[in-house]
Amino acid sequence: MKRAPSAVRARPGSLVGRLIGLAAAWSLAVLVAAGLALSSSFERAATTRFDDELSDTVDNLIAGTAVAAGQVAAPTFTDPRALRAYSGEYWQIASTDGARLRPLARSRSLWDRALGAPPQGLGALAQAQGRVLFYDEPGPLGQSLRIAAMQVRLPGVAAPVVFMAAEDRSPIDRGVRSFATTTAITLVLLGAGLMTAVFIQVRVGLRPLFALRREVADLRTGQRERLTGSYPSELAPLAGELNALMAHNQEVVERQRTHVGNLAHALKTPLTVMLAEAGRRPDSFSQLVTRQAEMMRQHVDHHLRRARAAARAQGQGERTPVRPALADLARTLERVFQQKGVTIAVDAPRNLHFFGERQDLLEMAGNVMENACKWCRHQVRVRAAPDVGGPRTLALTVEDDGPGLAAEERERVIQRGARLDESSPGSGLGLSIVDELARAYRGALRLGVSELGGLEVEILLPRADT
Repeated sequence: MKRAPSAVRARPGSLVGRLIGLAAAWSLAVLVAAGLALSSSFERAATTRFDDELSDTVDNLIAGTAVAAGQVAAPTFTDPRALRAYSGEYWQIASTDGARLRPLARSRSLWDRALGAPPQGLGALAQAQGRVLFYDEPGPLGQSLRIAAMQVRLPGVAAPVVFMAAEDRSPIDRGVRSFATTTAITLVLLGAGLMTAVFIQVRVGLRPLFALRREVADLRTGQRERLTGSYPSELAPLAGELNALMAHNQEVVERQRTHVGNLAHALKTPLTVMLAEAGRRPDSFSQLVTRQAEMMRQHVDHHLRRARAAARAQGQGERTPVRPALADLARTLERVFQQKGVTIAVDAPRNLHFFGERQDLLEMAGNVMENACKWCRHQVRVRAAPDVGGPRTLALTVEDDGPGLAAEERERVIQRGARLDESSPGSGLGLSIVDELARAYRGALRLGVSELGGLEVEILLPRADT
């Protein structure tokens, strides 16, 4: 069944996906920035606290150092870590000539090693004279040391003296890594919670929109006549406009039906009078008038039928149960062809519905089933089922055990007024009417060979959702 092209092009993705995606991108950016800022702040705070302790050690060195006869005497430290070799806590007093450091005294923990100058060179110490300079440098065992150094002038000492305190910065790095890991896990859990909340919020917030979509779908398939849901202030005007549009369309369809009925009455009455008057005068002219009037009436019936079917197909859809309609037709036709001994087997699901009016379904199925009863020997089989070729299509198939039709005859029999057997009563309009009504519903009529040996007629029609 052909479908009308949609006037609305759907953009890829969904509104829910876009809202959640935007919230996810924004939340991810904020959480990453927050994680980096927190980790950086923690690292600065830990390093500052570490530097303060080293600065205190440098101040204690300077305060406890004595000068005797131009010689520097280092103070006595009781911290056991400064006495244990390569313990990670070190101090050193050195003199400098601006080119290199010459240790004057150092902690026992340095053993035979010495603390190095800043990466910027000894000139940085000279420029920061009297102030503590902090820097990182590899220690005796290759570990990273945090060093605090200050160059001062001591009375009685010709060369500047550099006081240095150092400590293994591994505790800082471990603390920063632990904080960063904990922060990352916390932010991931927070992000997951935020995404869950956003998803729930979007689904709950857009629930009226989903309900409106379902109601519009029910409206289109004929399961309801108007939108009756209670919608928020943003959607209520849209629902009202849709109801007004449907009412307007229904009014237009009803007006078309009225015009069609008026036209049928206006044309058929003069044609009936002409036929009656021509029948009273059995001459050649009257016969000519009779033939032409009959042709005019057939044309009027044909075009009025198509107009009524098109108006119904374009209007608000109705749902017609298929199985009861076929069963009624089968009982009627079995009585009509009782002397011939025709049996009609009907097979159709109970929940199968035709998306259209019952009158049109009866006219299409009745024409095909009557034609099958007329040409069959004794057996007619009628099946109706959802069509596998279309999501909203049903296939109505009528088969008989008659002589059937050759391939070239199947095209002729659909043409208006075509009759392959002039001795059989009828106007030759049956299958033509079925084809026109099916096309009015954007369906199709197909002819083939039946498994019973006769003709198989398949009608594709729109199916209403159950």
